[in-house]
Parts: sequence; structure tokens; C-alpha cells
Amino acid sequence: MRLSESVDVAADADAVWSFIADPTRVLHFMSGITRWEVLSEEPSGMGSRYRMLMRVGSAEVGSLIEIVEFSPGRDLAWTSVTGVDQRARWRLRERGDDPQRPRTHVEFRLSYGVAGAGITGWLSERVAAPQVREHLRRSLAQLKRQVEHEQQRASAAERRARRTARA
Repeated sequence: MRLSESVDVAADADAVWSFIADPTRVLHFMSGITRWEVLSEEPSGMGSRYRMLMRVGSAEVGSLIEIVEFSPGRDLAWTSVTGVDQRARWRLRERGDDPQRPRTHVEFRLSYGVAGAGITGWLSERVAAPQVREHLRRSLAQLKRQVEHEQQRASAAERRARRTARA
């Protein structure tokens, strides 16, 4: 099953990247994820591995995943090593020409399947799809909210610092 959702975030790509590439932040914005445990020596970057579980219905399903693409500020992709067969990709693309008002288009793609399960695997993929799609939508909405909130806080702190420096 292939799913894809996207959103525009009022921040530059580096600000969004700081959330999706940081394994300590994943559980703060990824909906349905119940475990995101670093299993490699390096906590992030190419080759990093994580134990990832997602709640689908009453079950927690997941995989051991490995980062297979890591282009800072642009793309992060993983594939499963064991467990549920899955591939995912975060794509970040800056939008707009106004450096005062940066925008980033964020796309999250996920494809998953139950390898070798035949018709029952196909059926379970279809049954899980609406809930998994909702997890993708919520994840993007929460990412947008958190990144934009952090941008507002940083902007307010900068204004306060300028006022204090003038006084």
C-alpha cells in the first residue's frame, strides 16, 4: 500500500529538517508511533537504525528500519531491515522567493506491505490504510504546528533582544 500526504510550513527547510532528522523529536510529532528507539552507534544520518512501532487498531506493528538516504534540508528515506516491509521518504522543498517569509513544502510518503502473506496480507493492508493515512496527516499537522511555533518563539526572542540592546 502506498500513501502520501503533504503540507506547507511557514519556515525554511533547515528548521523543518531539524525536527525530522532528530530522533529525539520523532515521538513528539509522529502520530501513532509508539516506539522510535535508536539501535545504531550514530543516532542520525546514513545507516542509522531504529526500532519503530506504530499503533494500527489494537496492534503495534513495525520494523527495524535503516536510513538509506540522508540529504540535509532535502530528503530523508528509510527502508525496513526486518519486520513489516516498509519504505518511507520525507521530501522538503523550499517555496516562494521572499526570504523574509520562507515556506517549505513537506511531503511524507510511506509504502508498506506484509510480504508473503497472500490474500490475507493484501486485505490487512487495505483495512489498515485509512488509519495509517490519518497518522500521516496528523504527523504533518503536528510537525507544521511545532516548527511554526518554534519559529515564532525564536522571532519573539530576537525582537526582545533588539529592544533590550537599544535600551
